[in-house]
Amino acid sequence: MSSENEPGVVFLPFEKVEEFMTDVFAALGVPAEDAATSAEVLITSDKRGIDSHGVGRCKPIYYDRVKAGILNTETNFEIVRETSTTAVIDGHNSFGHPVAKRACQMAIDKAKQHGLGFVVCRNSTHYGIAGYYSKMCADNGCVGMNGTNARPSIAPTFGIDNMLGTNPLSFGFPTDEEFPFVLDCATSVSQRGKIEQYARLGKTLPEGWVVSNSGETMTDPNEVLRALVAGTAAFTPLGGLGEETGGYKGYGYSVVVEVLSSALQAGNYMKMLSGMNTDGTRKPIELGHFFLAVNIEAFCELADFKKQAGDIMRALRNGRRVPGAERIFVAGEKEHEAYARRMALGGCPITQVIQREFIQMRDECNLHDKWRFPWEQ
Repeated sequence: MSSENEPGVVFLPFEKVEEFMTDVFAALGVPAEDAATSAEVLITSDKRGIDSHGVGRCKPIYYDRVKAGILNTETNFEIVRETSTTAVIDGHNSFGHPVAKRACQMAIDKAKQHGLGFVVCRNSTHYGIAGYYSKMCADNGCVGMNGTNARPSIAPTFGIDNMLGTNPLSFGFPTDEEFPFVLDCATSVSQRGKIEQYARLGKTLPEGWVVSNSGETMTDPNEVLRALVAGTAAFTPLGGLGEETGGYKGYGYSVVVEVLSSALQAGNYMKMLSGMNTDGTRKPIELGHFFLAVNIEAFCELADFKKQAGDIMRALRNGRRVPGAERIFVAGEKEHEAYARRMALGGCPITQVIQREFIQMRDECNLHDKWRFPWEQ
């Protein structure tokens, strides 16, 4: 779902939105380089048309958590254990973007030297779109895979308790086309960021995305967000409820991500990530991530891999279509086109809700001298 056609939307150049978020994070006390990294990861989501994980999360997921005292501004990237091909990182509740980007770069560097690199993190925080890191690997001539656990929100097949996170799993690799193959999917039918987007836009959720403890579908996004925190609602896993439509597959993939995001690094998992103490007060949500990079040239010539991967993409795209379908897409193609479209429109779509959030953050961070927005005129 795109924000491009929402009433009152204003388009700002991507570089200006990125600069504003950098200034906000720096005003909170995030070191300049890390503030820039966090802003870059967020704006990349908007550039790729993924509004659920971009600028719309600047305030509720990062700014508000710093203000609430549950997210550290200073980045503490501790290497707990390391070999030539592996590493365990403790992020100490720092911003997830700089922790994840550095960990992913470690995996890439190890892969370039030894063929593959596998780096895991504990006590990190929300790291943005998983596809950012898969694209990092692809841009460096590697096959990339990464994932993260998240606040509990998925019920296991035949269950009603929200025990697993939406737990995205992402893959990326280069091709000889204009863009790499990047697949970035939650292991649930939808995910919390999408619900937040529906709430910002005042839209009703499709049936079947979220179920209550009684098994009834919930479609009010604001009620869903409250119920997810209270543990009285859950996302359905990828494939839906039960086994008939393959819900056990999404459930199984979610478990894989949960284990790889916690057991290798002795990190938090499932209900430990609720973000709430037993007395109802908020606490840090310290997540785990994993990053795998495989150097393609350890197996074959990079150009040969890219050519064959591109041939596969083109064959898929040129297959016969169902009646009424105009095109067949491959992963990363719509995101590539979204960037070109948004550049033509003027940049990043800023909805009315986000406009108000920008003003609030600017005022509270005393950034009046530098920032005045078009919607204030």
